[in-house]
Amino acid sequence: MTKVVIAEKPSVAKNIADALKIKGRNNGYFEGNGYIITWAFGHLLQLLDAKDYDEKMAKWRMENFPFIPHRFRYKVKSDPRNRGKEDSGARKQLKIIYSLIKRHDVDMIISACDFDREGQIIGDTIIYNLKTQKQVYRLLLNEWTPDEVLKGLQNIKPNTEMRPLQAAGISRQWADWVIGINLTSVATLKYQKGSGKALNIGRVLLPTLKIIYDRDKEIENFVPEDYFKLVATFKTKDDIEYEGTYVENEKEKFKSKETLKLIQQALINQTATILDKKVERKKEYPPYLFNLSNLQGFITSKYKGWTSDKVLKVAQSLYEKKYITYPRTASVVLEESLVDKVAKVLNNLKKGLPYENEITFAKKKRVFNNSKVESHSAIIPTYLLPKSLTRDEEIIYHAIKNRFIMQFMPIAEHEETKIMTKVNNDKIKGLFTSKGKVQLVEGWKKVEKIESKDTILPLVNIDEVVNIIDHKLTSHVTKPPKHHTEKTLIRVMETCGKGKDKEDENSEEMMAAILSGYSIGTPATRAEIIKKLKDVGYMASQNKNLICTELGRKLVETFPVKELFDLEFTGRLEKTLSDIEKQKFTKENFLNLIFDFTTKSVNTIKNDKDIIINEVTKEKKSIKVLGKCPLCGHEIIEGQKGFGCSNWKNGCKFVIWKNDKFLASMKKKPTKTMVKMLLKNGVTTVKGLTSKKGNKFDANLRYEKNPDNEYFSWKMEFIKEVVQKVNK
Repeated sequence: MTKVVIAEKPSVAKNIADALKIKGRNNGYFEGNGYIITWAFGHLLQLLDAKDYDEKMAKWRMENFPFIPHRFRYKVKSDPRNRGKEDSGARKQLKIIYSLIKRHDVDMIISACDFDREGQIIGDTIIYNLKTQKQVYRLLLNEWTPDEVLKGLQNIKPNTEMRPLQAAGISRQWADWVIGINLTSVATLKYQKGSGKALNIGRVLLPTLKIIYDRDKEIENFVPEDYFKLVATFKTKDDIEYEGTYVENEKEKFKSKETLKLIQQALINQTATILDKKVERKKEYPPYLFNLSNLQGFITSKYKGWTSDKVLKVAQSLYEKKYITYPRTASVVLEESLVDKVAKVLNNLKKGLPYENEITFAKKKRVFNNSKVESHSAIIPTYLLPKSLTRDEEIIYHAIKNRFIMQFMPIAEHEETKIMTKVNNDKIKGLFTSKGKVQLVEGWKKVEKIESKDTILPLVNIDEVVNIIDHKLTSHVTKPPKHHTEKTLIRVMETCGKGKDKEDENSEEMMAAILSGYSIGTPATRAEIIKKLKDVGYMASQNKNLICTELGRKLVETFPVKELFDLEFTGRLEKTLSDIEKQKFTKENFLNLIFDFTTKSVNTIKNDKDIIINEVTKEKKSIKVLGKCPLCGHEIIEGQKGFGCSNWKNGCKFVIWKNDKFLASMKKKPTKTMVKMLLKNGVTTVKGLTSKKGNKFDANLRYEKNPDNEYFSWKMEFIKEVVQKVNK
């Protein structure tokens, strides 16, 4: 008999087929060795739109809300370019999957979608929508290497065991549909003038916006204060100088300049004595392994032009290429069962490194700890070494690899010296403190060439007398809080504000907050939320800083459903979803809470005072003709999503999409100039294309009609540079 395996994406299906050494590829699936491997493209099915349940919902009218379906149903996902039509690719692939499941020789279905909430419902909606009687199993993997695929297929679980995860996934999906559809609709009707755009309201969108708003307000309301410091320079009997800062009652910053001036006067013609000296050897542990949030924070703060969304996309690509483990994780440690596998990975990675002899595998509690793993282990490399990576993939892969290797390098150590110097004048109550630091063991810092600055203090003994040779009083101003960046915003979202002031991602408090289940969104959705806040115009980027826009401010200050801005409220909802997974709460109770909340919120908005938060004005664009359509001779014009034929209403298919996949694979987007040249000459020269290896090149591109249909495909001709030698 044959088993059908459903992967989440074609690339993952190929990984499974390769592991099973299946060469036979058909239309939409691989087959061989007793397996059929097919795939989805993420969600093939989506929840029905409100108008699909009731045609009166096709138009937004206040009296039609709240709208909560009695039974939620699914349909083939919509075409992203035309919401009113089914996605033809999704429909075709669903047909293939269902025909495979129905085959008489098939006795088992295995869902091999990602091991998370979203992956569970991607597979389950496809399988259970067919109402099959065949046995359904689940392949649960953290990486797509051949070894893990084969091992995983030997240990598949009945899909019935995944019902709690499915319940959490469905609860999240239905809750977000109900809140989003109802509150976006009534908020738009109530607070927006003009049409063509919606005032987006979401369960995760608004509390994230509030974090940015609050920080902007803190900065706005900040009142700078002056403070002063006194620093003295001392000289030892060996003529070595060192500085000390005046400290009294454990404070070194003084609001009163006069206080320090009096002390400064009392320093004249005085000597001082070494009252105390402490020398401590301190250990510096490497930062924990990456979870997705820490990886996003590290990359976005280190490299210009990176967003959290881009980090996730590149990490996902590395995961699907089998080079790293599952990236959408909240954990910074590994399950203890991975000890042998990790030793193998380390052995592969360390070969040839300049510090290879310092890398030693050990089962450390900071690396392996079951009690601190939340669903998935931290992100680490797999045993497969990459043969070729794009520049972006290289950045992410090396960050993950280096963080992994650091764990098995010697612990860095430094010596910290603290000298307390007392001025020999009874009028001066405080002491001058001096701090020194010398790196003794570089250890894991070698991996990323982290340089430690040494501050060397002289060798002195207690009771030794030193001379005061200089002193200066400096004035300073308190600084306002910094604007949030994607790194700091994700940290607040990750812990729902608990431990948000802890800059140290290694702190136990940070880890405890992550494990508590309270959060805004999940590792998988936070980047998407940040991107959406920018896309809908509630938030903007200024360099790396995130700023609340005028529209975002108005929304926070006007929208009356205050619970949606409350971190605690949102955190409790996310915690409840986590509890559904752990069978501590039921899907039914959660959804009833959401439905009641939505009904109450709709009524609150309806009864609120009439205020316009946003006014949509439609700009009339002058239509610029780029050329003649090669299919029908009509004018080619620029639209929102592409350069297309003005005769499209009558069925002309000519279009060059702005998000064209072929051009995007070479990091290019079509421009008006390119389109004009194509239409005029049939060919256009494009400079600065990027190859898969990240190399730049130029090429001539043609956009030619396929012989067997009305669609067009790209043809590329490489430009060879001809160098002529002229003999004089």
